[in-house]
Amino acid sequence: MPTRFLIILALLLLAEYYAFVVVRGAVRNFPQGWRITLTALYIAGTLSVWAGIFLFRSLNWANVPHFIRNLYIAFAIGMAVGKLLILAVMLVDDLRRLVLWIINIFFTAGTREPQVIDGTQGRGITRSVFLSRLALILGGVALGGFVYGISNRYNYHVRKLKLKLAKLPAAFRGLRIVQISDIHSGSFDDHEAVKRGIEKVMSLNPDLILFTGDLVNNKAEEILPYMDLFGQLKAPLGVYSTLGNHDYADYVAEWHDRPDLKRENLQRLMSHHAEMGWRLLMNEHVLLERDGAQIALLGIENWSAKAQFPKYGRMQDAYAGLENSDVPVKILMSHDPSHWDGEVLEKYKDIDLTLSGHTHGMQFGVEIPGLKIKWSPVQYVYKNWAGMYSSNNQHLYVNRGFGFLGYSGRLGILPEITLIELV
Repeated sequence: MPTRFLIILALLLLAEYYAFVVVRGAVRNFPQGWRITLTALYIAGTLSVWAGIFLFRSLNWANVPHFIRNLYIAFAIGMAVGKLLILAVMLVDDLRRLVLWIINIFFTAGTREPQVIDGTQGRGITRSVFLSRLALILGGVALGGFVYGISNRYNYHVRKLKLKLAKLPAAFRGLRIVQISDIHSGSFDDHEAVKRGIEKVMSLNPDLILFTGDLVNNKAEEILPYMDLFGQLKAPLGVYSTLGNHDYADYVAEWHDRPDLKRENLQRLMSHHAEMGWRLLMNEHVLLERDGAQIALLGIENWSAKAQFPKYGRMQDAYAGLENSDVPVKILMSHDPSHWDGEVLEKYKDIDLTLSGHTHGMQFGVEIPGLKIKWSPVQYVYKNWAGMYSSNNQHLYVNRGFGFLGYSGRLGILPEITLIELV
């Protein structure tokens, strides 16, 4: 086995042992029945996750029933996050005890009275026991939360906002743009639930529907069972789309040495856009007309400022012909929000609105609009990860995604349908 694999395995096993010690310490003063039950449940859960890893590696993942697959992934992620919380809390406590131990050795040596390294005087429990139980509660909440999140994967949330553009022609005032993004049709397992999402889109009476990439997880065939639904999306000014990073099938390992298969897959996917009545914009723009006035809609292939994603997009091609035009408003569809900071703000200062997706809000986080609280781990990777962002007179909206990928659920960050009304 590779040395790197053995090192990672050893670290994981060490972390597992440390988490087990914490759990055992947290329940040691419980009644015997509770202590045995909780310890057994923890061991059974841990073993089931590890068994699933090795079992699913030997099976064809596509043959695993959706319900079992979704439940396992949610359980595994919940266990992992729960253990990270346990380890984080207890590492803080261990550091605290280490500092107290050092203080006892170097600063209280020779004193007659014994020093208290850990614990409380009188009644109650020691600080370490309190923290270990707190860590156990946090871990349990995380596990339960991720399992519960499965029920939210089709809980489409409509976000409505009005955007004022100074140069917007009067004919386009009140224009209703519906944006959806990151459909990831290969993850769907409920035709009726997706249908309800499509009905929600159409109930908004959109003038224009824009899809900002990742129609599939990898392969063009994934959209076939749902083409009848997405083909129902209609709007007076049309339905336009662009590509996301997953649409290129870069993550299909067996195609890494078969560029011909990747090209064929992409061509099929592009034809599916057309068959659904969507106008796929490939590094190009169109002019939208209304009562004699025009605005420009640009769409580029995936372009990311992150090194792990190829730059397929060619903004110079999409913008060609607009350099000296008198079109007052320009809207850009670009899947990855890092494109806004990476190129748009610097080189294309007359792009009024950029629409992106890609992040999914990591499908996990906390959003409390009234308190202006918005947090997700994805913000440590993407500065602009959900909602509206503005710089001078340029705006970026990042959609939280219609579908889901990896974790078949949504915890705190619901699937999104966005309605933007231009005023």
